[in-house]
Amino acid sequence: MKMLKYLAVFFSITIIGSCKTGAKSSIPVIGFVDAFEDASIAPARTGFVDALKKNGFSEEQKNIKIEYRNAQGGIPTLTQIVNYFISEKVDLMATCTTLSSITALQKTKTIPVFVMVAPTAKLMNLEDATGKGPANLFGTVEDLNYIDTSFSNIPQFLKPKSGKLVVGMIYNQSEPQSVTAKKRIESLAGKLNITLVALPLNSSADAQLVTQSLLNRNIDAFFANPDNSVFSSFETILKNCDQKNVPIFTSEAGLVQRGAVAAFGADIYQWGYQAGEQAAQFLKTHSTKGLQPEMVKVRRRVYNPAAAKKYHITVPSNFEAVK
Repeated sequence: MKMLKYLAVFFSITIIGSCKTGAKSSIPVIGFVDAFEDASIAPARTGFVDALKKNGFSEEQKNIKIEYRNAQGGIPTLTQIVNYFISEKVDLMATCTTLSSITALQKTKTIPVFVMVAPTAKLMNLEDATGKGPANLFGTVEDLNYIDTSFSNIPQFLKPKSGKLVVGMIYNQSEPQSVTAKKRIESLAGKLNITLVALPLNSSADAQLVTQSLLNRNIDAFFANPDNSVFSSFETILKNCDQKNVPIFTSEAGLVQRGAVAAFGADIYQWGYQAGEQAAQFLKTHSTKGLQPEMVKVRRRVYNPAAAKKYHITVPSNFEAVK
């Protein structure tokens, strides 16, 4: 009799377990992938979630589930996160920054990927031989045209200490958009009669050493280009630049809040919001028909009053102060 009871319990557990395994929730699951922790980038996630909520999708209403993962700057961890979401068959992935987007788009060709704080497919080296990006790439992207305006602003703010204006920058050799930005800035510097000193680094761990080396070249200003290593090590860069009285200019509005003098670039919150609107459309229609990657719509000219005061910089009237 005991054996029969044990068998009955065993088969009951097996049947229940099978039912649970086989059942798939009707609630759409979003796998949100962040490459690293960064105060400048964080508003993108907030904007994405707010756009979903505005369109009637939220965890509070229990009509979506958002699984959030942050790789904390680790490439192996980032790969594991993406692989996990693929194995879980999430309904869509939302990726923040270039590395997350590239990893997701290289790993899956079927799950829709809604990118934000990332460049175009071409700049991510994801186009095929015919010039087409991945068919499952959606969301909001940026090209490098705005960098021309951002970098060209520097002579408006500064006069060279002697001779030509000398601007320094660091760039990650493993990030396609960073290398492309560096080449673009080199060309632009020549047209603006600016001497550019650009030093490579391999990760944010090298930021202090490389920044100090750059500052020893007697630069007049530091340009923080769109680079994940610059984002994640910005406080280190800022501390070293402040010690040498070298102002920082950038193309990223979020870095101005953290201490850069001025920027012309995308509003990070709106960037995420724009990607979230696309994701909401997909959730409403269960189709990607009519969707394609969009260029960032909202850009801002902003400045940091405290940083401008520290360096005695007069800011043009078309720049707004960051809050």
